Amino acid sequence: NQVCIANDLGLNVFDLALDIPTGDITEEAALDERGCAATMAFGMEAVAGGADLLCLGDLGVGNSTIAAALCAALFGGNGVDWVGPGSGADAATMARKAEVVDRALAFHGSGLGDPLEALRRVGGREFAAICGAILAARMEKIPVLLDGFVATAAAAVLQAASPGTLDHCLLAGLSPEPGHAKAAERLGLRPLLDFGISHGEGVGAALAAGIVKAAALTSSGMAMAVRL
Repeated sequence: NQVCIANDLGLNVFDLALDIPTGDITEEAALDERGCAATMAFGMEAVAGGADLLCLGDLGVGNSTIAAALCAALFGGNGVDWVGPGSGADAATMARKAEVVDRALAFHGSGLGDPLEALRRVGGREFAAICGAILAARMEKIPVLLDGFVATAAAAVLQAASPGTLDHCLLAGLSPEPGHAKAAERLGLRPLLDFGISHGEGVGAALAAGIVKAAALTSSGMAMAVRL
């Protein structure tokens, strides 16, 4: 909130049905079709008030494991290829995270071939809502700053479903999660900042918004001298 004050940004935090757990992705789909579609619609409605710039981040526990599972489903590989320390996991915990990803991939199998189905099966509400917000921003011609592994993994779903869908998006920064750098490279996204913020929950995007604002003002307010 202090970075938002510094950069004159609005701040909204959305509660995504915290009292209703998503399914265990190693045994069932995280969401049913109706729940996934409704959450995407919720994310779209969050943009309904309009904005000049949309900064997207997540706030949750365990999301880096889900982001790893989603990236493995979209880009290939296994748990070891995509998991990282998250909120400070040791080697044993990271091994368990990788095992969860591998079990989820094995359980859902060919059902992960469709990107939106992968979102429903191994994603979560944060991921579905971010997808919806990105889509709404594109329709409203609102530029987007993505913050963190989770937002990038959610964006990857849309890119996999329809290449070019992220043409209005920039990556605010890279987290220390190794999977985040891999996903960004696959999507062709270069970070505006690289401060190594691991748990910013949108702080990186709020900081990068200052750069975007300065660029917009420079483009619109500077006179160009033309020599004939």
